[in-house]
Amino acid sequence: MAPARMAKIESAVRIVLAFTQACNRHDLDGMLQLISQDCVIEDPEGRVYTGKPAIAQLWQGLLREAPEIQIEIEEIFGMGLRCILRWKYEQTDSGGQKKQMRGVDIFQIRDGFICEKLSYRKKLPK
Repeated sequence: MAPARMAKIESAVRIVLAFTQACNRHDLDGMLQLISQDCVIEDPEGRVYTGKPAIAQLWQGLLREAPEIQIEIEEIFGMGLRCILRWKYEQTDSGGQKKQMRGVDIFQIRDGFICEKLSYRKKLPK
């Protein structure tokens, strides 16, 4: 593989790793710095959020609802300007019940920023 192509793959993975680290720190500003102005996020329920203001509002709510959330990376790999992240996390709901989730995020990178994030997840059995 040509060094330039390998650098793009590594760059995509580095950006997604930095994004995940910011998420685990609950650093909303850090997360927003890594997405493009016109970024498109599709959540696991199929809802679509476009642009930094809409995505910031979404993520503020998610971080408020799950302040203990920590994403555990199970696998990450890059393919050109795409990066696939397989993850899991455990969350305690408002009733005190713990639930585990596993998911996959498919990222697209453009000009050094995340411009698309498609999320898929499932609950794990207890």
